[in-house]
Amino acid sequence: MNKAKKLKKMGIVLLLAMLVNLAIPAYIQAEPVDVKAESYVLMDADSGKVLLAKNEHKKMAPASMTKLMTLILAFQDLEAGKVGLKDKVVASENAWKMGGSQIYLEPGEEMTFEDMLIAIAVGSANDACVAVAEHLEGTEKNFVVRMNAEAKRMGLKNTHFVNSHGLTADNHYTTAYDMAVIARYALKYPKLLEYCSIKEYNLRQGEFKLFNTNKLLWWYEGADGFKTGYTDKAKFCLTSTAKRNGLRLIAVVMASPKKHDNFRDSMQLLNYGFARYSFKTFFAQGSVCGTVKVGKGISDRVEVVAEENVGTIVEKGQEKTVTAEKILASYVNAPVEKGQKLGEMKVYRHGELVKTVNLLAAQEVSRAGWLKQIMKMFAETYLL
Repeated sequence: MNKAKKLKKMGIVLLLAMLVNLAIPAYIQAEPVDVKAESYVLMDADSGKVLLAKNEHKKMAPASMTKLMTLILAFQDLEAGKVGLKDKVVASENAWKMGGSQIYLEPGEEMTFEDMLIAIAVGSANDACVAVAEHLEGTEKNFVVRMNAEAKRMGLKNTHFVNSHGLTADNHYTTAYDMAVIARYALKYPKLLEYCSIKEYNLRQGEFKLFNTNKLLWWYEGADGFKTGYTDKAKFCLTSTAKRNGLRLIAVVMASPKKHDNFRDSMQLLNYGFARYSFKTFFAQGSVCGTVKVGKGISDRVEVVAEENVGTIVEKGQEKTVTAEKILASYVNAPVEKGQKLGEMKVYRHGELVKTVNLLAAQEVSRAGWLKQIMKMFAETYLL
């Protein structure tokens, strides 16, 4: 083959290689983070958008990250009024038999529901999980049925629980993606996040001290949850969340190979997210977004507040591409119920609708009596 033909052939090969390279997504060409975990996910907590992932749908043992679902069910019952934080929970022999991480409950020992939840959130106590499960559903088996029903309700397709604590068991699995969805749901309960952010806690009147297993609380700015996990099968795992300047991220790493690799891997993911993205906020959740005129009421106007944060995640430098539109009722007749929808905020990115937030009445406005209505009409007609 002469030199010209060789050069022509090399040129064709190089061109094909360039075309193939252009067709491959950037995250496949080169890993943007140095993560050792076998599976991971980085998710925007506000939208649920996956920002980075690897083997995110691979079924794996979650170890004690399981406890996040246990806590969610407990807080559901608290919100529903089925249980109170000061209710007494009595430890059973089944709880006493638990191994692994524990607070060494004795059969018949009483502890408040709140202390049990903190023992789970901070100390990853397996025995407290069983005690809570039995307190809420009679048996741990019944509680696990409910855990799986809740997973199904969340739309999780690759999760199945066998126990409430995460010790190794056949057919007990989840995925990094499913754990991120569970964590995003857990954020609905501020008290749950508060418990998971406790670094140290004195149990039994200070006789037993708990130290949070999530070292990101000490090592990473903005970290305030959620749950570690470790077994020989699961290796080192962590479902974490952190918030900076309005942007909340969720990171899940599963099967990090060595001790503390789960923390290192999680920080790598979170660093990537906070370096690349920001959160463009127009109104914070619960903040006043305007007022609506009220007719026939004891008040003339009612404030409206945002049901959730009005804003969206955006790549840094692209904040000007995010806009918001307020759609608000101009007039409403009393009675007005607190929480009544009176409008919407629509958030756009590059002109495309990405989020709609309800605007709700901040206060109740009762209907005025006939005399007061007549006096108001008179004032409006003759005194203005």
